[in-house]
Amino acid sequence: MPSKTDAARLRAPASLRPLLAAAVLAMPLALQSAPPRQVPDFGPNVHILNPAVPGLQQRILDIYEAQQPNHFGPRRDAILLMPGTYENLRIPVGFYTQVLGLGRQPGDVHVIGDLRSTAFLDDNATQNFWRGAENFAITPTLGIGDNTMQWAVSQAIPFRRMHVRGNIRLNQNNGWASGGWFSDVLVDGQVNSATQQQWLSRNSQWGSWTGSNWNMVFVGVPTAPAGEFPTPGQRYTKVDKTPLVREKPWLFVEADGSYAVRVPALRRDSAGISWAHGVTPPGRTVPISRFFIAKPGDTAAAINAQLAVGKHLLFTPGEYLLTQPLQVRRPGTVVLGIGFPTLRSDNGQPLLKTADVDGLTISGLFLDAGRQDSGVLMEVGTPGTSLRHKADPIVLHDLFFRIGGAAAGQVDTALRINAHDTLVDHTWIWRADHGEGVGWASNPSAHGLVVNGEDVTIYGLFVEHFQKEQVVWQGNGGRVYFYQSEIPYDPPTQAQWTSATGRGFAAYKVADGVTRHEAWGLGVYSVFLKPDVMLDRAIEVPDEPGVRFHHMITVCLVDKGSIEHVINNAGEAARCQGGSNTATLKDYPVK
Repeated sequence: MPSKTDAARLRAPASLRPLLAAAVLAMPLALQSAPPRQVPDFGPNVHILNPAVPGLQQRILDIYEAQQPNHFGPRRDAILLMPGTYENLRIPVGFYTQVLGLGRQPGDVHVIGDLRSTAFLDDNATQNFWRGAENFAITPTLGIGDNTMQWAVSQAIPFRRMHVRGNIRLNQNNGWASGGWFSDVLVDGQVNSATQQQWLSRNSQWGSWTGSNWNMVFVGVPTAPAGEFPTPGQRYTKVDKTPLVREKPWLFVEADGSYAVRVPALRRDSAGISWAHGVTPPGRTVPISRFFIAKPGDTAAAINAQLAVGKHLLFTPGEYLLTQPLQVRRPGTVVLGIGFPTLRSDNGQPLLKTADVDGLTISGLFLDAGRQDSGVLMEVGTPGTSLRHKADPIVLHDLFFRIGGAAAGQVDTALRINAHDTLVDHTWIWRADHGEGVGWASNPSAHGLVVNGEDVTIYGLFVEHFQKEQVVWQGNGGRVYFYQSEIPYDPPTQAQWTSATGRGFAAYKVADGVTRHEAWGLGVYSVFLKPDVMLDRAIEVPDEPGVRFHHMITVCLVDKGSIEHVINNAGEAARCQGGSNTATLKDYPVK
């Protein structure tokens, strides 16, 4: 952990001083001399910083020292960096902390120093959740050596619109890590995935990539590494183009000092970053005056009233106890959270429901199950709908769900998607396996995700530990690019964990009657705590020519149980004892 005396010891290398001076001169004149505008009231948990802030280094270290032990605590922080160059600055990132550049382009904010995620458990980063960095450039001169920054992370770690002017390593000292996510990221040097078990990179590029473990997926990445799944050391799944995506909105400062949110347009059949050559991606700019800025203590009724009159919604960091669902009903509404704002209801009410309308954007929210079962935490669209949204779909980015962990909680289904053509861009849906209120009867939850809509596309689907099927897909035309799932650790007995199709519940279930579905890069893992518990099939699908799966892996961890088949009755067993603990299957139907 960086000490509080770091700031006093930081000095710029002489070789960098001309670069720094040039960077300041290259800054748009409007950003150097813009008259001050009134800063919106983002509340006390948003820290707006610039290179001239007194005690800048210590302010960042203070946030980190409060957050690094805050595994299940209530504190939330967003660090907002104004355009400019930050010389010799260390930015360690702890739990529930998001570091956001306020430029139109990632290069408008340039940190020369260090951006780092440090392993929470010695060198073990498998619990490094809920932290992120977006929309700035980092030159890692104070990193772990050789111009390399350390990003030791696992699930729920959005790393978007970043420019790493050097190298990046995705673990710490060869300790375990279980991530992760890149999108719209440029790395000038090398990405070393090291011990990462799995990773999804979408619309990103780098000088080189090294490392492979179980499930590495590259979608729309022109510099993906050579080799192909299932070759050991080359377990790479590569899809040349991203068929359809809308990048996540970002908060930025206009040249006149006013704040706004940029909402990118849809990209079709894309590869590489969206901001190449200093071009702002196509889209629309929404002034901050058109947003209701929500702060902890605001009621659901007050927030819904603002949505009803046409306001967009920006959630600031903190916890929000809601007594009724948030209702997002107007086409084109943007809901954007910064700093992991956490929604919770303890009275059996869902947290968020959307109407079945065009162009909604819901991004950057943390949804926590309450003490009473609300049936669902978030529902997108109307059950049984026939409306289509192909030209202007609903898009969900960086939505994180938790059942238990901070306290006992329960819900039947975390996320249910009814709206056709919905896009999901990174989600972690987690029935907690550690923390408070954790146990088979303490945080009961059947399903992480249920998809009823047609032509729903998901990039980066992480779903873990639910008591029945982790994912139930009932709509035609679904596409999933990267799936990671640990099945529940804690079934008490096989008899209590048996489905209509055999021992255990499939981690990924495509319902009978579905004729079109396709998925790429899927990993399903078991960590059974009780003896004599096993899973017959990691994935169950109907035998239809339009249902196709590519590059699947199962892994049996620790010392108990097995996963007997990868998909349906195909694929070898992954057994913790008496055979291989890993099984792979390249394609289904088997070619």
